This record gives sequence, structure tokens and C-alpha cells, in this order.
Amino acid sequence: MAFASSISSPSYSLTNLSSKPNKILTPARKIHSFSLVPRPSASGVGYALQLQGMDSLNFNPFASVASADALLDEAVEKAHLPKGDAWSIHKFGGTCVGNSERILTVANIIVKDVSERKLVVVSAMSKVTDMMYDLIYKAQSRDDSYIIALDAVLEKHKSTAVDLLEGDDLSNFLDRLHQDINNLKAMLRAIYIAGHATESFSDFVVGHGELWSAELLSAVVRKSGLECNCMDTRDVLVVNPTTSNQVDPDYLESGRRLEKWCSQNSCDTIIATGFIASTPQNIPTTLKRDGSDFSAAIMGALFMARQVTIWTDVDGVYSADPRKVSEAVILKKLSYQEAWEMSYFGANVLHPRTIIPVMKYGIPIVIRNIFNLSAPGTMICQPAGLENEDGEQVESPVKGFATIDNLALVNVEGTGMAGVPGTASAIFGAVKDVGANVIMISQASSEHSVCFAVPEMEVKAVAAALESRFRQALDAGRLSQIAVIHNCSILAAVGQKMASTPGVSATLFNALAKANINVRAIAQGCSEYNITVVVKREDCIRALRAVHSRFYLSRTTIAMGIIGPGLIGGTLLDQLRDQAAILKEKFNIDLRVMGITGSRTMLLSDTGIDLSIWRDLKKEKGEKADLQRFVQNVHGNHFIPNTVIVDCTADSYVASHYHDWLRRGIHVITPNKKANSGPLEQYLKLRTLQRQSYTHYFYEATVGAGLPIISTLQGLLETGDKILQIEGIFSGTLSYIFNNFVEARTFSEVVEAAKQAGYTEPDPRDDLSGTDVARKVIILARESGMKLELSDIPVQSLVPEPLKDSSSVEEFLQQLPQYNQDLAKQRQEAEASGEVLRYVGVVDVVKQKGTVELRRYKKEHPFAQLSGSDNIIAFSTQRYEKQPLIVRGPGAGAEVTAGGVFSDILRLASYLGAPS
Repeated sequence: MAFASSISSPSYSLTNLSSKPNKILTPARKIHSFSLVPRPSASGVGYALQLQGMDSLNFNPFASVASADALLDEAVEKAHLPKGDAWSIHKFGGTCVGNSERILTVANIIVKDVSERKLVVVSAMSKVTDMMYDLIYKAQSRDDSYIIALDAVLEKHKSTAVDLLEGDDLSNFLDRLHQDINNLKAMLRAIYIAGHATESFSDFVVGHGELWSAELLSAVVRKSGLECNCMDTRDVLVVNPTTSNQVDPDYLESGRRLEKWCSQNSCDTIIATGFIASTPQNIPTTLKRDGSDFSAAIMGALFMARQVTIWTDVDGVYSADPRKVSEAVILKKLSYQEAWEMSYFGANVLHPRTIIPVMKYGIPIVIRNIFNLSAPGTMICQPAGLENEDGEQVESPVKGFATIDNLALVNVEGTGMAGVPGTASAIFGAVKDVGANVIMISQASSEHSVCFAVPEMEVKAVAAALESRFRQALDAGRLSQIAVIHNCSILAAVGQKMASTPGVSATLFNALAKANINVRAIAQGCSEYNITVVVKREDCIRALRAVHSRFYLSRTTIAMGIIGPGLIGGTLLDQLRDQAAILKEKFNIDLRVMGITGSRTMLLSDTGIDLSIWRDLKKEKGEKADLQRFVQNVHGNHFIPNTVIVDCTADSYVASHYHDWLRRGIHVITPNKKANSGPLEQYLKLRTLQRQSYTHYFYEATVGAGLPIISTLQGLLETGDKILQIEGIFSGTLSYIFNNFVEARTFSEVVEAAKQAGYTEPDPRDDLSGTDVARKVIILARESGMKLELSDIPVQSLVPEPLKDSSSVEEFLQQLPQYNQDLAKQRQEAEASGEVLRYVGVVDVVKQKGTVELRRYKKEHPFAQLSGSDNIIAFSTQRYEKQPLIVRGPGAGAEVTAGGVFSDILRLASYLGAPS
């Protein structure tokens, strides 16, 4: 079969492994010839196991870009192989080919790709690379269990092949697999005897995972009906090892070998091994960290492909680690520079070196999720802003945030450093000598100190090296200290548009300040592509969430606390539940209820309460009510830029906290009349604070439930109109009573019916006393500029004097019929004059007084035309003197009152920047 001979393991000789005569092992297939001779190595057996972050002192991914570009240009120019947009490059990682089912999925993707030509780079099956490294570790440790571990490798591939292949395809693959396993046993035995594995030995052993994976996939693709060839990239890719566990591709030689390979293996579909390559001496090696991605990028550049697609197990590149920030979003596009910055700072993107080959020719890289084919993924390409339909740039200046944990900050400080050439060189030379990786460097222009971040596990050696190097300067006082700050983390904000957007730093540091995060060090390059800060490790996640929310959450994301989940509050929560998704989708208004509290129990959340089950949650997870803790939970979430407390109670104690909440930057919305009708001094203090701050206090529902009474009055005053009088039926209960107090019905009968219908308070005397109407009158009077106390309003009570002290509601209702005669007489007198009785509140701005009383109105008067529990308010002003401005509608009931509160919440969102 074609695939059986398309990939081969190199032949090798093992020498000087023991005192016994050399044993030459010769596999049946041969492409490379080299000698593996154990010798001391700086990296030793830990070569592969010790792969760590880049040493920023020694590694600059763009340092050799110029020479690499020249070689790449020459390689592409000299190559005669077909190239260009016809080629599509795919790379499938180990998770993508982790089992037989996934390999079938990959084969299906390849077959369905409509590209004219395609090259597929494939990694070893999931966990196989680790298993291969473990074989080497056990063998050199003289642990006999390496034999069992190798059998596990064999079984994994054998069972997968049995699932996928049949007939000659299966037998040929298994023959090759058993040959390779036998050869590996011999090599591992040699390592076991020597107790040591060279880098070449390790690379040779580990590379088998990719060989087997490519053979399996190519056989499955052919079985699907698509002809393909299998490429052992050790025949094509040539790299030169460098320091810091990196390699530099030899593009010119690789181009020559690729052209030769293609001339001998003409095919429109190629399955290629990732991760592995050869040295110029034809010794197998690897491309080190993220080598398969690098393989795909190099091939993409050599073929000048249309696109390189990296298939993985995530939907794309996130704006932050979704395990730490639940609101993290998939980024649709990243520039090459942004991807490089984010990957360096630990984001799950690509290794920076992967970007270099494709960047030269502007070849886009697309990150796709093999487990979610409907997700478009993230495209890494030349900078291009996202635009709306009008072509306006709408892209955030900050693309993403990344963090690095477990760091220590080293601070070298002293007056003797200023103006002394070579100090920084000496510092970082000492750091280099101990092999430490410097993550970030910061120095003030005074040159008084230099601080830098290194991994926590390396800081002890770094500090010792610096103290040894600068012992004389420390003793002489030229350096004052070499200090180490442990338990640090780095937070980096990345975005190419940061360079042209003023205020990004201000927004970033403002978000950290509001989250009470102390910044220990700062670094920003002149490119302005990233801003890096060092914070305490325990503050890192909080800092990440705070800055992410400031840049990515809607400006109208509002943390809400609902006090009083009774009739009105409960109805409001249900309205929020029904509308939340629509508001977020259409108007970008994100309302999150972070707490609900009653007088006895409260329910708190850090992310937002599920309003579809809030009643059940309150019963199951409710805790003892504590207003201070409640407010702290709602306002203490520094990841949401705005906070509002919604007071749905009628409680004076809750209202007494409004001033403090507003002072702390918490917006307040309420239907509670107690604050605006309470002591005048407290009211004036509250309104003064409101006007002097950017914190909002809305109370529309205090007067007319859902009717726009307060906003109408404010609109008149703000536009320069002068209020003469406000007159109205402000009580829905009393409106209902007098609308039905007609013909032969007695007053007590109507009151009883109103109570049975749910229009009155539990004790009807609370309505009949007129106190509630008086509070509404005082609120409107004060809104009109009048400085009145509640006690200044004369109130005509409808509760007979002897019944005010009745011991119970039942006793009151039983005795009320005794007093029907007085109101019946007033009704008869009014009817005789063609009038009706109405209980009204009046604000007389001209005479600077207010009253609450029972008045008579002609049947043609608007107040006489009411029905049910409607309210009506008439504004007489200079503009509306002859014909008052009238507002009429339902003025009582949980639905309309909650609707009025909801309207205030949306008004707040509009003030905060929501689209109209």
C-alpha cells in the first residue's frame, strides 16, 4: 500500500552503550542515517521535560526576522512547486485526533474542504507525547516499568487502528507499528543501560507519535475516497538548533527539499507530521514548544497558502481566561502583534514563533474548534478594525487581558546606579548566568532603581547571584538594597489600537483603583501594544475581572439590589426577568440583580441571581437579613461599573440610608415616599448631595405609581414654566371609593367592597386618614420649590374620630356604618347641585400652601369623569393656565407601580449611556 512506505523511521547505530560489542539495529525502512552516541548534555534527559517559558533576555522572536525573511523570500522564489491561494493549510492538535471517533471527524473535515489543494499537519494522539517523554524518563531512571508503559503506547494505537481500518490497510499499519515498537524497545533498553538520554535520542523517540498519527489519518482519508500522500516532515523541514530550547528554520533548504518531495509525490492532499524536523546533518529533531503549530505556519509560508487553520478544542481566542472571567468573549479578529503579545503573557493563543512565517506574506491564521464547527473562531491577520454598517470603527482599543502567576519582583535600588553605564547590563548578566527567565522590566527615568519579575521558583538563585555580583557596591552604599517581593502576578492589557487611543491607561488604572488593587510595578513599551502591571497574587483574578469588565461589559451593565421583595418588589423582579434578555440584546442594557433582601432573609450573588427561580433560591439559600452586608455585596462587586439600590419598601429606616448610598456612588430608585416627605432638613440635604454628584436618585413611583407625574413636573420647571397649582386625585383607593359611592350605596359598604377587592391597605384607615395623599402633596410641593414640612399640610381625615383608636380592623369595619349619615348627606347635597365628591390633594404654589380634603366638582369636570381606581393630576402653569395639563391613568396596583420603578431603572440606564 502507498501509505505503508510513505513514512519511515531512520536507521541508527548504538555505540559505546556498554562493554559488550556494538549491536547494530537496522530497521526495514531507511531515509535518514545518523549515529546516536550518548554524551554529556547541558539539558540532559530533562530536555523535553524542562521546556519552560521563553527567556526574554535571550529570546527575541523578531531578532532574526530580517534574515529569516530574506531566506524565506529566496526559498519561495526558487521553488517551482504549485503555490498560492489554491493551498489551504490545516493543523490538528493531539486533542483533535485523541481517539478513533475524533480522527473520523478530522478526516471528514479534510474531505469536505473545497480548497483546490490542502496540506494537513497532524500532532500525536492526545497524551501520546507525554507518554513518550515518560518512557525516556523511566528508562534513564532505570525503572523497569518503561516496558509496561511502552505496551500501553502500543495498545492505544493498535486499538485505534482496529476501530478505523480493515483489511490490508490495518495489517500494514500494525506491521509498521510493531516494527517501530520493537526498535523503540531496543533504544529504550540502551538508554536504560546508559542511564542517560541525549537530546537526539529524546527527539527520535518522541517523534514517533506524529508518525503514527499521520499514518492513521492518511489511511482513513483514503478510505473516505480522497487520494492523499503522507509526508514525513523530517524529509522536508530543516532547522538549526539555537539556545533557550528553540530552533530557527532554514527556509532555503526546506524550500529545496519541499520542491523535491512534491516532485516525487504529486498529490493535491498531503497529510504531514507536525512537531518533527531534521537538522542540516539529517539528525531528527523537534520544533520544541507548540511545534505542530510552527510546522503548519512554515508550510503555509512555503506554499504561500490562502489560510492556515489551527484546529483545537476551544471556540477561539478569548478576551481573558474564561475560567477566571465568566464574561470573557471570543475575539473575532486579532492582529499578528496582538496575538504575539497575548501568547507571551500566557494566553492560550499560539506560540509567538508560529506567527513569524505567515506574517511575512499576510497569511491569516484561523483558530477553530473541532468540537463546535458552527463557531467561526478567531482570525489572526493584518490589522483591520471591525466596522459597523456605516463603516465606523467600533473596535475596543483593548483586545484582551492575560495573566502570569507565581512570580516574584526583584528590586535593585541605590543612588549609585544613576548615570553609571553598564549597571543594567551587570544586573541582567547576573540573571542570565543563573538561567532565569525575566518576564518584565521596569525602570524609572531617575535610574535610582530597576525592578524586574522572574518566576518564583528562580528568584532565590537570582537574588543570591545579584548579591554576590554587587557585594562591593552594597557594602560601599552605592546600592542600598536588593529586595525581593514574593507572591506576585502580572496582568497585561493588549491591543494594537491602544497606541492611538487616549485614556486607555487612565481607564485601566481607574478600574484597578475602584477594585482596591495596589499596583506594584508598571511597564509599557513605546509601541503601546500592551500595558503590564504587577499586582499581588491574591489580587490577580479580582484585578483581571475588574479591568475586563471596564473594557468589555456594557457601559450600562448595572448591579442591582432589590429591597422589599413583597407585592411591588416581587412584581418588579418578575418584570425584570421577562425583559432582561430583550434589553440586553436590543439596547445593550445588562441588568444584574446581585441581591434581594426582605426584613428577615436575603439572597446574595456574586454574578447575578437567576430571576426565573428567585423565590425558590431565597427559600433554599436565603440567609439572615443584614442591610450593611447586602449593600456591600451589591456595591462591592468592582467588576460591574454601576450600582443601584431599588427600595420597594415603605420603611423609614431604609430611606434614612439614601444619603449615605448616594455619597458612596450608589444610585437610588424607589417608590418609598418616606425620604421625600420626611423632615425637611434631611430632604434638602439629600437633594443637595444629588445635585452635586453624578449619582442619580429617581422616585417617579412615589406619587403616581406608573404615571409620569414627577417627570412631567420636572420637565415643566426645567424648561422655564412657572407652576401655579397642582391639583389631583392621588389615591387609587379613594378614587375607587368615591367613584363607587353613588346612588343608594353607603360609604361603609363601598369601603368594605374596596377592601375585599384588594384596593385598600390591610387596615383601610391607612387610606382613609389621608396621610398617604398628604405625603404625595408634600413631595410635589417640595419639587415645586416650596419648603414645607408634612405637619404644614392640613388633612381632612375620613376616619371618624371615635374609630381612630379601634383595637382591630374588624371592630373598625363593624362600627363604620354608624357614621354613614354624614357622608351620605354631603353626597346628596353635591348631587342636588349637579356635583360629585372627590378626595383631592392640592399644591397652591402661589399661596405657598398645600391641602388634602374632600371637594365637590361639577359632573363635567375631568375629576368627575374617572372610573375604577384611576388617578388624575392637573398642572396649572403659566403655559397651561386656561386649560390645565392633565395626566390620568391607573395610580394603584403592583403592576403599574413596579412598572414605574422599572421605567426609572431604564431612565438610569439611559443616563449612563444606553442607546435611546
